Amino acid sequence: MQRPQPLSGITVYELGHSIAAPYAGLVLADLGARVVKVENPSGGDYARGWGPPFWNDAATTFLAMNRGKESISVDFSDPTQAEGLRRRIVAEADAVIQNLRPGILDRYGLSPHRLSDEAPELVWCDIGAFGSQGPLAGRPGYDPLMQAFSGVMSVTGEGGRPPIRVGVSVMDMAAGMWAVIAILTALIERGKTGRGAQVSTSLYETGLAWMTGHLAGYCASGEVRMPFGSGVAEIVPYQAFSTADGWLMVAAGNDNLFRKLCGAIGREDLAADPTYATNAGRVARRGELLSEIEASARAHDTETLAALLDAAGVPNAPIQTVDQVMDHPQTKALRMVEPVEGDTLPLMGIPISFDGARPRNMRPAPLLGESDDRRSSHAAG
Repeated sequence: MQRPQPLSGITVYELGHSIAAPYAGLVLADLGARVVKVENPSGGDYARGWGPPFWNDAATTFLAMNRGKESISVDFSDPTQAEGLRRRIVAEADAVIQNLRPGILDRYGLSPHRLSDEAPELVWCDIGAFGSQGPLAGRPGYDPLMQAFSGVMSVTGEGGRPPIRVGVSVMDMAAGMWAVIAILTALIERGKTGRGAQVSTSLYETGLAWMTGHLAGYCASGEVRMPFGSGVAEIVPYQAFSTADGWLMVAAGNDNLFRKLCGAIGREDLAADPTYATNAGRVARRGELLSEIEASARAHDTETLAALLDAAGVPNAPIQTVDQVMDHPQTKALRMVEPVEGDTLPLMGIPISFDGARPRNMRPAPLLGESDDRRSSHAAG
């Protein structure tokens, strides 16, 4: 089946590094856009050195985030090179993504206002740290800092223990996704009006969006809740339970599922207790109820307990390690993980399909400046 390329004919310049802007560029490249990655000739994207592990002398994180792109090297401090980039953007770019330090592009004559004046149809997307307004607008920031500052780390992990960072770059990657949403929306609007737009998002705004439920709960109750490990504050039982040989995540998210869970583990007495009849009652007596369920869970191995819950219709999932995820038949059936052309390293695709076909740019991540001598008409693969 031919891979869909809904953004074929769209050219995007990526003036960024690390994760946020590159992930946005990756998504757009998979959707069919030509993405030109602009890098400093002295080392390029910082992520090129993030390792080990390395694959063919390149950091695997860089390969995963930058496949499907071209790379040109530009020294912004060289007026000739900066002017050449400005002309290329004005001549051929539909959109620009940037996540550089605030003010750095203005210094080299590459401000969004100047470029938009010269190319009114251009869609410009800023990915910042703290947002475009406020007392911290000019500060740089990184994923773990925003996990901390937005409150996400305060609701992750277990109460009374050291703070825990979410194990993936959730702020960076999600900010990249918001950037893609904003760019696509602006391109749709441009199709109606003929004019581009300046759109923006930030890691902090992304973190605030992740905290939607927690902040609403605080505003309603005034209570600052501690983290509950694998569980959540508002639902019980809705967490991982230790078994005889591992861990099983159980999501008994309503009263009926709670009753089914109790029947599956032979604890009908818990379902019959009126103090546990509603979720509000179970939340109020969280500690004592979870102790009872945990004792019953530990009497089974993970596979047996999962089978019992499956038979009862209680949602559950084992906590898989990275190798187990890669080897699972469901992962393989979705065909999200494939090598690029000319290589054998499996790299993750994007979680979107069109009429059953997943878009994917099959070109490998570029060498630094490998497209410096190519013409702008070079098409995406």
